[in-house]
Amino acid sequence: FRGYCSRRLRRLRKTLNFKMGNRHKFTGKKVTEDILSDSRYLLLILMDAERAWSYAMQLKQEANTEPRKRFHLLSRLRKAVKHAEELERLCESNRVDAKTKLEAQAYMAYLTGMLRFEHQEWKAAMEAFNKCKTIYEKLANAFTEEQAVLYNQRVEEISPNIRYCAYNIGDQSAMNELMQMRLRSGGTEGLLAEKLEALITQTRAKQAATMSEVEWRGRTVPVKIDKVRIFLLGLADNEAAIAQAENEETKERLFESLLSECRDAIQAVREELKPDQKQREHSLENDSGKVSNIQYLHSYLTYIKLSTAIKRNESMAKSLQKALLQQQRSDEDGKRSPRPQDLIRLYDIILQNLVELTQLPGLEEDKNFQKEIGLKTLVYKAYRCFFIAQSYVLVKKWSEALVLYERVLKYAREVQSGAGAHRNSLKELPDVQDLITQVNAEKYSLQAAAILDANDPHEAESPSQVKDGKPLSERFETFCLDPSLVSKQVSLVHFPPGFQPIPCKPLFFDLALNHVAFPPLEDKVEQKAKSGLTGYIKGIFGFKS
Repeated sequence: FRGYCSRRLRRLRKTLNFKMGNRHKFTGKKVTEDILSDSRYLLLILMDAERAWSYAMQLKQEANTEPRKRFHLLSRLRKAVKHAEELERLCESNRVDAKTKLEAQAYMAYLTGMLRFEHQEWKAAMEAFNKCKTIYEKLANAFTEEQAVLYNQRVEEISPNIRYCAYNIGDQSAMNELMQMRLRSGGTEGLLAEKLEALITQTRAKQAATMSEVEWRGRTVPVKIDKVRIFLLGLADNEAAIAQAENEETKERLFESLLSECRDAIQAVREELKPDQKQREHSLENDSGKVSNIQYLHSYLTYIKLSTAIKRNESMAKSLQKALLQQQRSDEDGKRSPRPQDLIRLYDIILQNLVELTQLPGLEEDKNFQKEIGLKTLVYKAYRCFFIAQSYVLVKKWSEALVLYERVLKYAREVQSGAGAHRNSLKELPDVQDLITQVNAEKYSLQAAAILDANDPHEAESPSQVKDGKPLSERFETFCLDPSLVSKQVSLVHFPPGFQPIPCKPLFFDLALNHVAFPPLEDKVEQKAKSGLTGYIKGIFGFKS
């Protein structure tokens, strides 16, 4: 945005012939009331202010890793306020209409509030923001609905800063209002959502200074890591916000935000565990036989993460179950309808999370905890079996579905018989009694469907749907509407043709040859002449004996 402002300034100066000297010498010029015949001269001042403000916001992000850039940030904000003051002064001219004057005053008040906010001058910042908010509200009421949307959007962006300033001044109710603002923001993301998250984190950081320990399952653990303190302080607020969420998108966004914060806190605890090798390798203390405090804190945070993941998957499963009931409507809309297999996958993940819960260090000997996890596992196993049975019903595998329904009833009865003193921990889980009622109804429907399916004669498959893979040359006697015959990949014959058996060439073996006695032929064979000089000479001259 800063680059855009610079390019826009260059274009405006070139168009208005309002140049600051030449290549060799700088000559400063100021916009005065005498040259306000063109409204674009006001845009020069506005672009200067916007360029300084955007540079300050860029430096604010970079200051997280380079603190020295904060001084440059404040300098650019002061520059932006200076340009805004000049813009407000020029807009007091008679050539400017009332709407532009009010907008210039609101812009000046907003930049002043931002500067005071960065200086942590909360009272002055809140006064400037309130002035800006009041002007925008009046402008929104004075114009049409389309124009009022922009002004109301500016009011929503300013409100979190006002509440944060009020909190720092001493208004303790401001924190609750910030949480409500984040909840009302819904599933939207952007500058407003990021600003709310940053303000809430800053507020919790101040409260975290007073938190020193946390108690879980009868054991008190000191908390010395600031990031973990901030997370634990906001845990109850985040859970309350999730419970009050109006739609699934907002709830999903809040779940993801909570899991992200939890992962960051767990990573901070792991970094504390690394330097102490003995504590990591030998987690049991010699005196008490319990895991160390930092390891127990790690188990607590892991428990929160896994429990939150289970709640998120259960929430997704509920929304999918509602979609399954409205499957016909989804088909009409042309969307992909949910299937029981989608729910099976979610319950598999939940069961895997429960297995990880039972393996947390420090809780292996906690019988009550292990009993609670065991009952929860049975509940989710029952629901998983139920949806597996539903998937078998869709493909008409009646016997498999009936066996799985019986397994569901078995799990549900085990939960009812073993609940006892753990009924409070099972209140948040789905009611198994409703599942038993639904399974009994499904069993009767399944038995009726199986009987009807067995009594109905199977319809012969239409010739147009027969696909035996034979080429056309092998099915001349069978009528078949094959659409592939008019396509580019028509199957007429097998090519290359297959091998066929043929008789091989016979082999003859002469077995009597070794037993035959041949007659003597010595009298018929000419005797070979003796070799020597005479024979050599005869050979030269071609004489033969």
